[in-house]
Amino acid sequence: MNNNIITDSAAVRQINFNELFYLQSGSVLPEVTVAYETYGELNNDGTNAILICHALTGDAHASSYDYTSEEFASVANYTRQSGWWDGLIGLGKAFDPSENFIVCSNILGGCYGTTGPVSINPETGRKYGIDFPNITVRDMVNLQHRLLVWLGVNKLKVVSGGSLGGMQVLEWSLMFPEFVENIIPIAASAQHSAWCIGLNEIARKAITDDPAWNNGHYSDQPGDGLSTARMIAMISYRSAESFNKKFGRRLSNSADKLNSVSGNQFQVESYLRYQGDKLVNRFDANTYLCISRAMDSHDIASGRGTLKESLKNIKAKALCIGINSDILYPPSEQMQIASLIPGAEYYEINSMHGHDAFLIEFDQINNAITKFLKD
Repeated sequence: MNNNIITDSAAVRQINFNELFYLQSGSVLPEVTVAYETYGELNNDGTNAILICHALTGDAHASSYDYTSEEFASVANYTRQSGWWDGLIGLGKAFDPSENFIVCSNILGGCYGTTGPVSINPETGRKYGIDFPNITVRDMVNLQHRLLVWLGVNKLKVVSGGSLGGMQVLEWSLMFPEFVENIIPIAASAQHSAWCIGLNEIARKAITDDPAWNNGHYSDQPGDGLSTARMIAMISYRSAESFNKKFGRRLSNSADKLNSVSGNQFQVESYLRYQGDKLVNRFDANTYLCISRAMDSHDIASGRGTLKESLKNIKAKALCIGINSDILYPPSEQMQIASLIPGAEYYEINSMHGHDAFLIEFDQINNAITKFLKD
């Protein structure tokens, strides 16, 4: 195997595996590149590693730990920005880099450095685009495992993540049971529900109905469609209470009366449009389709018998975390997972912020994880 490190900056790194990568669908990628970050040092036995798994539009930049030191002064601004799980990764936090070697990689199918639709197909010299093969959560986990082995990891103390990240966590416990000691899935399901599949399909249709879509062979982003897809998702990520408290019926600055014809009358409208436009500037439409379909295919029982049989085969010590206001992955799903994994614990975040609480309620999550790992 001839692997090349493409970049080795202080933060985001890329490794290219120059060998065939077989997908669950039967398709084969001629080679794969993985973008990843690490925090802390791997011990001599390779047994103090923690894997952090990100959600749908996330990336490998889970933490800004140590990026303010002189060593990192010349790194691009991206690497000095706050990480999406800074609240959990750092000195004295649930995932402490002074004691652990923490890894987060961009998932297969992503658009932040790991092979996906925006990558160049080495067989054609062009972007994969819409022709990128269908992938699954299991494919994502297989690539993560390849990365960890290359890094010298022999055992994972913990695998954790929220949403799509939590789906990866569950697959880790079944695909590599001897590799994983503890799992902490947060706000995730064992089988993607009809509710979630329906929301994803509406979002995908918004993208494919955009005139700029061009059957997936676009040169410029189908921005209107991708923006609308994000707006749909943002509603499902929060709760009615959260929206009412944050926005109520307050008008935007540009609307001085209710019958304004200028558009974006209410603050909530402006907020959703802003979030939609923001995603268009940082994400890719084909990538959104690819990953959302992978989420819809998620079913840990597939090929393993019933859901009950599959979950009872998990050997890792488990803490399943739900969110009381989550309408996307309601706490009943995490309760079910915890009830079927032998010896699993369940903890519920009390928050008005809905599904996004796993990116907000850091005090509650830190306390729950710290207690779990000490017991």
